[in-house]
Amino acid sequence: MAEKAAAYDVARGGWSETRTCVVLGGRGFIGRTLVNRLLRLGGWIVRVADSSSHSLLPDSSSGSDSLLSDAISSGQASFCHVDVLDTSQIVKVTTGADVVFYMEPTDLDAHDFCNCYMIIVQGAKNVINACRESKVKRLVYNSSADVVFDGSQDILNGDESFTYPGKFKDMTVDLKFQAEGLIRVANNIGGLQTCVLRPSNVFGSGETQFVPLLANLSKFGLARFITGSGGNMSDFTYVENVAHAHICAAETIDSRVVSVAGKAFFITNLEPIMFWEFISLILEGLGYQRPFIKVPTWMVSYVVILSQYIHDKLSYRMYRYSVSPHYIVQLASRNRTFDCSAAQKHLGYSPVVSLEDGIKLTVASFSHLSKDSSFMRFGNFDEQSKAEKLLGSGIVADVLLWRDERRTFMCFLILALAFYWFFFCGKTFTSSAAQLLLLVTAILYGYGILASDLCGFAVQNIPSSCFEIQNSDMKNSIRSISYMWNRVVCSIRLLAKGEDWSRFFKVVAFLYLFKWIVSFSLAVLVGIILVFAFTAFFIYEQYESVIEGLWAVLLFGIMESKGLIISTLPESVTAFLRNDNGSHQEKVHFS
Repeated sequence: MAEKAAAYDVARGGWSETRTCVVLGGRGFIGRTLVNRLLRLGGWIVRVADSSSHSLLPDSSSGSDSLLSDAISSGQASFCHVDVLDTSQIVKVTTGADVVFYMEPTDLDAHDFCNCYMIIVQGAKNVINACRESKVKRLVYNSSADVVFDGSQDILNGDESFTYPGKFKDMTVDLKFQAEGLIRVANNIGGLQTCVLRPSNVFGSGETQFVPLLANLSKFGLARFITGSGGNMSDFTYVENVAHAHICAAETIDSRVVSVAGKAFFITNLEPIMFWEFISLILEGLGYQRPFIKVPTWMVSYVVILSQYIHDKLSYRMYRYSVSPHYIVQLASRNRTFDCSAAQKHLGYSPVVSLEDGIKLTVASFSHLSKDSSFMRFGNFDEQSKAEKLLGSGIVADVLLWRDERRTFMCFLILALAFYWFFFCGKTFTSSAAQLLLLVTAILYGYGILASDLCGFAVQNIPSSCFEIQNSDMKNSIRSISYMWNRVVCSIRLLAKGEDWSRFFKVVAFLYLFKWIVSFSLAVLVGIILVFAFTAFFIYEQYESVIEGLWAVLLFGIMESKGLIISTLPESVTAFLRNDNGSHQEKVHFS
């Protein structure tokens, strides 16, 4: 299919001679794919220009870069370091070129406004001026569908006539919108014809932000959450299709000047999909669990705002992406689909790689980020739950986890009657215990003197082993008590030395909780324990993944708050804590 599309690209323009093109940003995500596609098509001499000199040299071990290495050896391709802030460098590399494909960097720091403005806006001005000076005829600019989306409203099947937002919430999107305007206004001035492409949510191999971010969130259990209802639709575009669209634009800009030159076109895979279904397919392909916990959008927004506030206070930038986290939240919770019919009609564009194949190729390229252990879609139900392991995987676990509903109900009924007998009969605890012991003795004695055959029913004797305690069980119980006692003594000894602040705060928190618990009456306390035992473990087992996900978010918030609190403490206190912690770790290491 790719070979058929390649032949179609070459034939449709009617070019017989070899053409020269420049790919500005040719070592970036989209630029690298475009370079490889041009080399596969043939008929192009490709000049790869990029400002990242450290990434210019191709990796011969990579399949795509081996193609580029062969092209360099044969003279079909060449490298050049170009700073878009230096017009003379752009003029030098574009002189004699027929087409310039301009892809700006995607790894800009969204916190640095000055740098972003110079690279995106001033860089676009410099590229336009350089193309005019070097007599380049065609300039194809890679913009983004983000320039019509501000997160305040849904976009369903939006076309190129869609009204631009009055104000962008993301700074880099605002700057890209300005650069796009400069490119379009420059059309037909000085013999330069321009075209702008707006791909939506580009993904594929070589991408350095989206998929790695998902993998990192999954490793910390934070990718289990769905922002909003989870039913919002989005358009995604495989990177190979974006490269194909650029070539289509370069081929048609001469033959269809009126309908193509100076225009902007949305580029998609023509296969709208639910945003969170797409995320789930990527995560499942990497072996992680698909998101399933729905969280309100406003709650996620507040968490992002709080996280950014904390990191700003700590003068530490957690995020280094081309768009802000708040903008990502809007993308994940809004409908955002586009009408690609204009690109189909005027550029002759159609996807060369389907969405399904694009996802498979993307997952395969990120195999190094996959989860170590295999993952089944709905989990492994044969594996013991944590609640069952905690309860010992025996009779107690079967009762409290409601594995046998009849046995569980009988146990609960007996305990409820015992609770009523001891606490609500108006007697003292001792008299209630004595009467209960008397009642049990009378029942056992009466059962023991019954005949073996009573009215045709066989009466089985109760074996004496039911009342015996095995020596091994008694030894294990005494061993457990001894172990717990020794741990308490060890903790007291460490506290007495005053060297472990972490243990001190844990003990204080435990004692405060114990004080709060014993402040209740014994009847209330026993009643709470009884209800808790027969409900909490069962609920935890049913919603284990949800509870663990919420716990992971809570721990993340605690760690963030801890850093903020430490930053507000006096320097002497923080220095003392650091030294104390370091000395303690050293002692633990050498002990």
